[in-house]
Amino acid sequence: MNRLAEWNPFKEIERLRGEFDRVLDRFRSPTDLEEFEEKLVRPRIESFVEDGKLTVRADMPGIDPKEIEVKVSGNTLDVRGKREEKKETKKRDFLRREVHYGSYAYSTSLPEGIKAEDIKASYRDGVLELVAPLPKELAPKEVKVQIEAAEPKKVEAKEKAAA
Repeated sequence: MNRLAEWNPFKEIERLRGEFDRVLDRFRSPTDLEEFEEKLVRPRIESFVEDGKLTVRADMPGIDPKEIEVKVSGNTLDVRGKREEKKETKKRDFLRREVHYGSYAYSTSLPEGIKAEDIKASYRDGVLELVAPLPKELAPKEVKVQIEAAEPKKVEAKEKAAA
């Protein structure tokens, strides 16, 4: 005869804790943590076209402009930065810590025809701004849509002939 086992919430909690520990063990090595953190900590980016120019802005607060690297290879834009934690001798007991330190990286595709030598970069108030003129063939064009008035179709109901 089958015997029903009594449900024990503490056994369930212990089982979940074991599963959670196994997941965390996958990220224990420093290189895994660094790769994971680099993917997690990326600059917030916005890009738009205005007045025939492509503008890309990256929020990179607290990063020394000397630590920012911008590269263009083909039509790929790479932005990297590094924010280092200042080492202090006094010990702190943090109540909350949301500031990220380490490397920041972002990569995106640029429209065909953007030339690396035409990109101008500036950094102000923690925002990196890259501006490049768009090639004339990529400039937005307005296309007028003509709407033709269509005559409504008549739907005729067919009457069934009584037999």
